[in-house]
Amino acid sequence: MNLKLRLIILNFLQFFVWGAWMMTLGHYGFVEKQWNGAEFGLVFSTMGFASLIMPTLFGIIADKWQAKYVYAILHLLFGATMCFLPLIDAPMPFFWVLLVAMSFYMPTIGLNNSIGFNVLKNEGKDPTTYFPPIRVWGTVGFIVAMWITNLFTKEWGFGQSIKVSFFIAAIMAFALSLFSFIFLPVVKKEPKSLAARTLVQKLGLEAFVLFKQKKMALFFVFSLMLGAALQLTNAYGDSFLQDADVFPKGGIINNFSTIILSISQISETLFILAIPFFMKRLGIKNVMLLSMLAWVLRFGLFGLAGNTNIGFALIVSSCIIYGMAFDFFNISGALFVEQNTDSSIQSSAQGVFMLMTNGVGAVLGNIIAGFVIAKWFENPITHAKDWPGIWYSFAGYALVVAILFSVLFRYKHNPKEA
Repeated sequence: MNLKLRLIILNFLQFFVWGAWMMTLGHYGFVEKQWNGAEFGLVFSTMGFASLIMPTLFGIIADKWQAKYVYAILHLLFGATMCFLPLIDAPMPFFWVLLVAMSFYMPTIGLNNSIGFNVLKNEGKDPTTYFPPIRVWGTVGFIVAMWITNLFTKEWGFGQSIKVSFFIAAIMAFALSLFSFIFLPVVKKEPKSLAARTLVQKLGLEAFVLFKQKKMALFFVFSLMLGAALQLTNAYGDSFLQDADVFPKGGIINNFSTIILSISQISETLFILAIPFFMKRLGIKNVMLLSMLAWVLRFGLFGLAGNTNIGFALIVSSCIIYGMAFDFFNISGALFVEQNTDSSIQSSAQGVFMLMTNGVGAVLGNIIAGFVIAKWFENPITHAKDWPGIWYSFAGYALVVAILFSVLFRYKHNPKEA
């Protein structure tokens, strides 16, 4: 099988198994299981908890052993664990089982990238040129998974419980594990000079010295603050669109909620292409600021969309804005780290950036959001949600972060660096 095709299939399946269930988890917890906001916030934080240490741990194991086998076994274990989730009703047991599943899955994102980079290098190809067109198929996989889940779980489709999404993810994870065992080439191990790195170096702890620099410390703090907002619409978006008190049952928004939300991922692929244009003209700080203001719009448009004749247009607009909100900060932030750290700790510094956004920030954001919703925006008996209040509070938070960032974070734009 052609090498490029193998990597495309790998990326497609890697994100398919994530997209199959993540976007519908909110509706599953709120509607099918009747969990409150605090309980669901804790459940959704499992991805953040798993991102704190597991990717680094299994990265070290993959360095010592063979990456493709670690990758395949992790997906096998992830799929097996997902099969247990539909059997659990209580939120705390569900949290622990999902945390185990995420501890197997989250390391595979980094391993997927490192395997792709190494395979391309072994073939004499530049990953910077060849990998992005391959990686975009991961986003395609995520979108296709959302569409398939929508087909299986809606009354106009197969009308199944949302729990079927866990089985879809498990089946595809098993397929990916088998594909990896059979079709992925053996990846050359890292040179001895790299393998001999200390545990502190492999864990990326030496990069924490960057917190001594005011500029970098501020950047990482704002990464954490914005990271708290990055997954909120993924957590609550589908349950919002499927709430019959907001959007009539059987209507286009209620019936095609997951497909509509997939516009967000489609938007991502388009805004990624626009980043060089904005970076060159506006600079890193202003692009990151645009991202924060886009989050204000993302949440604000959701808040305006309920019980109105233009709700569909507002939801679609919010989904289009998502591409700017999500990608502009993540990619410009990674470039900021690359341009402002010594080459000897750049990989570790990128790890700290991901830790602050997808690890600590995501955990705090989901848990705090859950408690805020349960206390102020949720009926404790019926679990009915004050959706405008929820979305406006999120928008207000993003606006405060944007204002503080514009005032406190100093960075002079150099067009030659963009």
